[in-house]
Amino acid sequence: MNRILLLEDDESLIDGLKYTLEKNGFSPDIARTTAQARSLLEQGAPYDLLLLDVTLPDGTGFDVCTWVRSRDRKVPIIFLTASDEELSVIRGLDSGGDDYITKPFRLGELLSRIRALLRRTGLSEPAEGLQCGSLFLDFTKSQALLNDQPLDLTAGEYRLLCLLARNAGQVLPRSRILDELWDGNGSFVDDNTLSVYIRRLREKTEKEPSQPEHLITVRGFGYQWKP
Repeated sequence: MNRILLLEDDESLIDGLKYTLEKNGFSPDIARTTAQARSLLEQGAPYDLLLLDVTLPDGTGFDVCTWVRSRDRKVPIIFLTASDEELSVIRGLDSGGDDYITKPFRLGELLSRIRALLRRTGLSEPAEGLQCGSLFLDFTKSQALLNDQPLDLTAGEYRLLCLLARNAGQVLPRSRILDELWDGNGSFVDDNTLSVYIRRLREKTEKEPSQPEHLITVRGFGYQWKP
């Protein structure tokens, strides 16, 4: 589970974000002031990503970001800002932030930004590959091999297979899969397309696609990859 520190003082927003982050496999800690954020950052295991609101009762998210970077910490940082004015954006990036998202925002977009940043910093998948039973994912070549035989996959099928394999043994809700496959550039996978991907993946990975052993449907919820 990726650990996330959320610095936010809006209680209604905190509840929704905490619930969404936990539902999507993240482990969030909450700070409501910059002092609380610094205290959490100084104790325990390091965080994988920081979500920093800009305006807090005792300072700004920019202050926390500058403080973190002064200690040479490379943790990814996303600002939650109520303003998309150029000066605000520049200040956030100059203080060491990696990305920003303007309120109000869609939760699916925020999740996509988080996952994209974790991927870029190498925190969401192994650097070279993943062995999952008889399946091997070669991230350097964007290739999947089953029983040492390469699979002929489209880009969307490969991304879906990577997502399922990285979470092998877990049941992934369709909503989370759709959020994950949204690429942040305006291209997204809708529910019908996901069903097509699932069917095609079964045809390429199962001996009997109508009786799958690996890509399992959990009715009313989502899908699971069994190694």
